[in-house]
Amino acid sequence: MIILTRVDHRLLHGQVAFSWTQNLGADCILIANDDVPTNDIRKTTIKLAKPQGVKLVIKNIEDSIAALKSGVTDKYKLFIVVESIQDAYQLANAYPEIKQINLGGIKAKEGARSIGKSVSVLPEEETLLDELVQKGIEVEIRQVPNDKKVLVQDVL
Repeated sequence: MIILTRVDHRLLHGQVAFSWTQNLGADCILIANDDVPTNDIRKTTIKLAKPQGVKLVIKNIEDSIAALKSGVTDKYKLFIVVESIQDAYQLANAYPEIKQINLGGIKAKEGARSIGKSVSVLPEEETLLDELVQKGIEVEIRQVPNDKKVLVQDVL
């Protein structure tokens, strides 16, 4: 069962690894990213941040979708972490069981506007977020579980 899908450009780090995983009661973290599975340095860094007693799976987006659809993840309280809004959009489109997306850290880029603490989006990303909201997916901005939840449609 998917507990939460989070967009964070840093992927797995202390904040995600501990506060979110504990708060959600997740027993498995899926890093869905096209670069990490083939990038040994990033993969090693992510493995170092893994909380003890939590399974860590690193797959590219296509393989992540296949794993979700196959049912192999059903037995876990699954916390999915992606690097970009585009990745979250791709997963949610392919796997409608994703009902909630958390925007936790999206670094500023040229042409992006800030819509929350540590969350900056480009116009094309705003369009994707709007489409996700229209599909009935709750998209919220929150860095840590104790922060006040801000719905993305309230700031776009």
